Amino acid sequence: MKEIRTQIQIHASAQKSWQVLTNFAKFPEWNPIIKQIKGKAEVGSRLEIHLYTDKGKIRVYRPVVNKVESNHELRWIGKSFVPGFFNGERIFTIQSISGETVSFLHSELFSGFGVFFVGRLLKSDILESFNKMNIAFKKRVEQDN
Repeated sequence: MKEIRTQIQIHASAQKSWQVLTNFAKFPEWNPIIKQIKGKAEVGSRLEIHLYTDKGKIRVYRPVVNKVESNHELRWIGKSFVPGFFNGERIFTIQSISGETVSFLHSELFSGFGVFFVGRLLKSDILESFNKMNIAFKKRVEQDN
């Protein structure tokens, strides 16, 4: 198993942060990595995620939402066509520090045999994109405060 984990502090409430995170229709307005999400932030919902890489590649993922805890945590998990080969669980966690400040944790857990082959590439490529998304998320959440 391999984990990629990032964190950023945001000067806004957990409720405001959650509203931006779960408003998938607005992602194209602010998110430099995930340009479109079709689906709902509801457990069991299959999402269609259009992801743009720094290298100009467009990838479409169809993960399933597996956890929704309002104002706190959203998770979805995607699996490869070959069972057990490569799985990724994206995790977004909002932790209140004070009434108007939160810590936004953005991570992904990778599992399966395929992680052995691409583990090093995952960290360099994904870590940079997570950080870009985090900065854009922070700006979006804080702009309306």
